Amino acid sequence: MKEKLILIPGTLCDHNLFKYQIEGLRGMVSCHVASNSSASNLKQVAKNILDNYSGSFTLLGLSYGGIIAFELLRQAPERISKLILMNTNYKEPSEQTKINQQRFVGMAYLGEFKEITTTILIDAMLHPKNAQKQDLRDTILDMANNIGIEGFFNQVKAQLGRPDSTKDLQKIKCPTLIITGREDRICPLLLHEEMAEAIPNSTLKVIEECGHLSTLEQPHLVNKEIIDWWNKN
Repeated sequence: MKEKLILIPGTLCDHNLFKYQIEGLRGMVSCHVASNSSASNLKQVAKNILDNYSGSFTLLGLSYGGIIAFELLRQAPERISKLILMNTNYKEPSEQTKINQQRFVGMAYLGEFKEITTTILIDAMLHPKNAQKQDLRDTILDMANNIGIEGFFNQVKAQLGRPDSTKDLQKIKCPTLIITGREDRICPLLLHEEMAEAIPNSTLKVIEECGHLSTLEQPHLVNKEIIDWWNKN
């Protein structure tokens, strides 16, 4: 039986964030995309995931998905056999993050939900070269629309209430792969270098010409790094 790979998307993202991994890794693992908007409380989101899947599994979280992964590790570290952290942040939300997220919630209330993605987030998330790809932009907008306002509110409230995970990093015992884009402006490279230094059995891989949504921007490079690491662990 193939090992389960639980994939957790980031804010305003759904299963399409991992469409290339689901296809590219299908011969190696059984992929399952978990909900990241099932509750407005981070602990409950993680508990819901644990309740939905039995046994042990490999966990992959991107951005907010990585924040959920840290909470899963706090609740049930014995169930996570391998860990993949992508384009994420282990620290508690900064004051600027709180301001930005509250601004986005206000826009959503004012009927400008679509504009959050189209006029602000897409260009901030993507490498400039990738931001020129219309099919990629369309995928990101479609994901946001699929999540909807209620799901977005849940995601924002849950992640704004997250704790600092600094003290938890050294407790992670399973093999850990850390992947980020060289030009990720949302969760900069420095955060990932710090994680790699703090997590005992970790490997850091930096993807070139890549921003925050590495699974969509450079899917083949991401898949190669995952497969190479998997075969060694």
